[in-house]
Order: sequence, then C-alpha cells, then structure tokens
Amino acid sequence: MIHVRTSPYYPQSNGKLERYHRSLKSECIRPGVLLSLDDAREVVGEFVQHYNTARLHSAIGYITPETKLQGREKQIFKERDAKLEAAREARKLKRQKQKDCTVPADQNKKNETGWSSPSLTY
Repeated sequence: MIHVRTSPYYPQSNGKLERYHRSLKSECIRPGVLLSLDDAREVVGEFVQHYNTARLHSAIGYITPETKLQGREKQIFKERDAKLEAAREARKLKRQKQKDCTVPADQNKKNETGWSSPSLTY
C-alpha cells in the first residue's frame, strides 16, 4: 500500500476525510470549550467513539461504521424492509377501515344519470 498525500481542503481528491474533518469541527471542537490538550484529546476521543459506534452515516445506508465492519448491514436492511412493509400494510388497512366507516352503503348507489347522490328520506 502506498501513502498518497493530497492537497488540504480539496474535497475532490480527499472528500471522505474532508467530510470527517468538517463533522469533527462542527460537532465536537467548536461547540465545546477546550482548555488544554488533555481536554481536547478526551473530547475528540469521545467523538470518535460516538462517530464509529452510534452515529448513523447516510453514505452507508444510515448504519454505523461498526455495524458495517461487523457485516450486519444486510440483517439491518432486511429488518427495516420488514418494518416498512408492516407499516404500509397497517396504513392500507387503516385507510380501508376509514373508507368503510365514512361512506354509507346507500350513498354509493348511482341514480339514472350515472352520478352518485345521497338518498333522501322524508
């Protein structure tokens, strides 16, 4: 493996690392007050731990890098798909139930002209 140096602040050649640096600055370094080098090491260490084990990354399908490295992404995606399908089915049943409850059977009848009209009783 060969180490290749790229220009700093040039995302076209080093986009992933530049994005990481942006996240590190905006989510870790700038919001806090770092009083010493030891403070900085502790805060950055906690951020790196969170970044790799808890933070969801859009580039890898909203999973953590740890999950990706463990090879569990397929299992997670399968579980998500099952949950989404269950939610779709629940919404479909709810809409069907609401439709059945809101339109009385008499109002679905068509008159001689072919248009639906509510039945009037006097």
